[in-house]
Amino acid sequence: MLPKTAHSHRRDFAAALWIQLLALLLMGSPAVSADDATTRSPLVQLQTESVTLSIGSNGSLMAFSRRSDGMDYLAKNQPAPLLSLRSGGTLHAPEGATWDATAHRLTLRFGKSGLSANLRVISKTSHITFELIEISPAGSADLAVWGPYPTSIRKTVGEVVGVVRDDTFALGLQALNIKTLGGYPDNDEGSADRPYGARPTDFGSVLQAYSMDRSKPRSIAVWSKRAPNMPVPAIPGETVIGSKIALFGCPEPQALETLGKIEVAEGLPHPLIEGVWAKMSPERGRSYLIANFSESTIDEMLGYVKQANLMSLYHENAFKSWGHFEPNPKFFPGGIAGLKACADKAKASGVRLGAHTLSNFIQTQDPYITPEPDARLAKTGESTLTEAVDATTSTIPVASPEYFTNRLGNELQTVVIGKELVRYGSVSTNAPWKLLDCQRGAYGTTASEHPRGASAGKLMDHSYKVFFPNLELQREIARNLARVFNASGLSHMDFDGHEGCLAPGEGTYGNEVFAKEFYDHLDHTVINGTSPPLSHFYWHINSYCNWGEPWYGGFRDSMQEYRINNQAFCERNFIPKMLGWYLLRTATCLSDMEWMLARSAGFDSGFALATSLEALRKNAESGPILDALREWEKARRAGVFTPEQREALRNPKREFHLETVTGGGWDLFPFHDSTDFQHEQLVRQPGEPTSAAWDLQNPDTRQSLQLKLRVSGKAGSIRNPTFEINRSATVTIPVEIQAGQSLLIESDAIVRIYDAKGSSVQSFPLKTALPMVQAGTNPVTFDCEFQGDTAPKVTVTFKTRGSPTRVGMR
Repeated sequence: MLPKTAHSHRRDFAAALWIQLLALLLMGSPAVSADDATTRSPLVQLQTESVTLSIGSNGSLMAFSRRSDGMDYLAKNQPAPLLSLRSGGTLHAPEGATWDATAHRLTLRFGKSGLSANLRVISKTSHITFELIEISPAGSADLAVWGPYPTSIRKTVGEVVGVVRDDTFALGLQALNIKTLGGYPDNDEGSADRPYGARPTDFGSVLQAYSMDRSKPRSIAVWSKRAPNMPVPAIPGETVIGSKIALFGCPEPQALETLGKIEVAEGLPHPLIEGVWAKMSPERGRSYLIANFSESTIDEMLGYVKQANLMSLYHENAFKSWGHFEPNPKFFPGGIAGLKACADKAKASGVRLGAHTLSNFIQTQDPYITPEPDARLAKTGESTLTEAVDATTSTIPVASPEYFTNRLGNELQTVVIGKELVRYGSVSTNAPWKLLDCQRGAYGTTASEHPRGASAGKLMDHSYKVFFPNLELQREIARNLARVFNASGLSHMDFDGHEGCLAPGEGTYGNEVFAKEFYDHLDHTVINGTSPPLSHFYWHINSYCNWGEPWYGGFRDSMQEYRINNQAFCERNFIPKMLGWYLLRTATCLSDMEWMLARSAGFDSGFALATSLEALRKNAESGPILDALREWEKARRAGVFTPEQREALRNPKREFHLETVTGGGWDLFPFHDSTDFQHEQLVRQPGEPTSAAWDLQNPDTRQSLQLKLRVSGKAGSIRNPTFEINRSATVTIPVEIQAGQSLLIESDAIVRIYDAKGSSVQSFPLKTALPMVQAGTNPVTFDCEFQGDTAPKVTVTFKTRGSPTRVGMR
């Protein structure tokens, strides 16, 4: 997440532009609102199969209306400039317009600024395109803003995809090339926390996009101010000319289909999975297994994936290094050929084979770093040597400390001088400025002499101990990745670390460049996800967003609220819903896995299961877990659960079990939790019982005792928890449980102890049979031995399995 100061800076920048635009519209010719449309005639009306777009003689939208009944969705009394231009630091809205129907050309005039712009406008069946083809005076505008176009629709705002919907109709904006960014310019970098092609407002929503002139060198704050005042070189010819968008409207159920038509008509990425558009493929949103495999273990790992009928097997560490992406010899001693042999086996089994990377991150052992650093590594800035240095000195004199004292994006404290990398410990506190405690010839480079005046460039880096490329090298790295995927047959990856593509200083444009360069050089479809933020143009390439990590709590706790919130984000942006990563460890139990699978079925969301060959071999419940994965996923993808069942399955406090039924279908068993029963250390007279007496209500049939016991407090422990059921059966659990830990016993009579984060501490089978719980009221007596000066508290929750509901019967 961005620091608060970066958020504030972006809001202030965007607000200043919007205030400029609003003031101009109020002072000059105001945008024609829906109220004016009844009294003023439009300059031009553009139509698709479903909408009419009216543009006034002042260059602003007058109406965005449904053709079937004339319903206008343009918000009233809001500015709606078709295109605004920034020149000399001021954003100019159009004040006049002329239309040449023969040439399909709209000319916008920007009043006293002296600016004018020519747009090529084409109406098609599904959408209308607007392309900026000329600005006069040439080169005078450094920013072009499409909209924002205000709409009255507020129910569903797909902020990334740029589509807004109500119950009956949808309006949308699509950027038609990577120079056109969905959103509003939050800063001079052209990046945002989430590029908002659409944004909710008080009056409804807005659709918006923009392009920046990148043909001139700039010095700007980059990547959430990780690199303040970073010099960003020019991209020759990359101006706002050629910026292009599509606007469309259609019945709400046809919105996704219309996006597909626009992709095909405009030559946008349109990936297919087995001949079906990826966004509508039955393969969309399938779950997958994350685990390392090798040439020698691929057959065994594929067996597990097939048992669970998951989409793919995804390697966490397939490459020797990021940058060149050569296969990791630890797993693939046969190199590309060995990796390809694994991919061929997977394909023959109907399984995709994937590999994890971090997009443009370059590891320090990669050939782009060692033995000679590539000249195209991203630099946050540079200074010059004030004196010549030999190959042994540990002090490097520099003209300015500016870029070397910055703490953000400076984890490795590395400068490049010629073909040598130098790490420094600190910077002198006053002039003459020096880099102190230097490690010469870092990362396998060669320590060398350097003359006075030589450049010392501060490399952009990251806490993952990596460096980054400039834009040219970033394109090359994307091609490297595509080359390896083509040669090996790998067909699944994530643009994890996609935010690293901000490193060259080109903002979201850098993200779009990397993804499109990779996509354009593939010879087959590669299913792909990404890390936040998802960008507008990349949406066309993206297959899913699987956000949520398992490292920060127990199986049921880690990032759970974040995972659930992401489901709504995915749904409003036409992205398959995914719940993130979950861990299958040696001690993971079936009930935990079915808890997750119930959430998956409730939200109709896929997931990734991260594990290892060791965990699969050693977990006593691996077989039942993999079988459960297969059956729950089969039922989910078949759509057998009713809306009422899905609502219950979403509830994280509920547990369920799914069993296959002979002849087809499944039995869905609900579990019912008791109230929480609590017990504390009691002081009683000698001989008086210290136990707690509870009444367990079992709404279900007679069954084995199942419970969860939690020990809370800052210190202490309990020993030998003992349960007496119905005054006739007693079970003592020979274990000590520390404060913060919990104990779980289910019908398999395995005692499982977990720490405060849900990680397994130990497990063992009970030597005695579990007591039976009768239907109705069951008197329970509980006691334990409290340990420590400050005794903890005990909370016990019992659970029972209810009668099943049959689902999915033919």
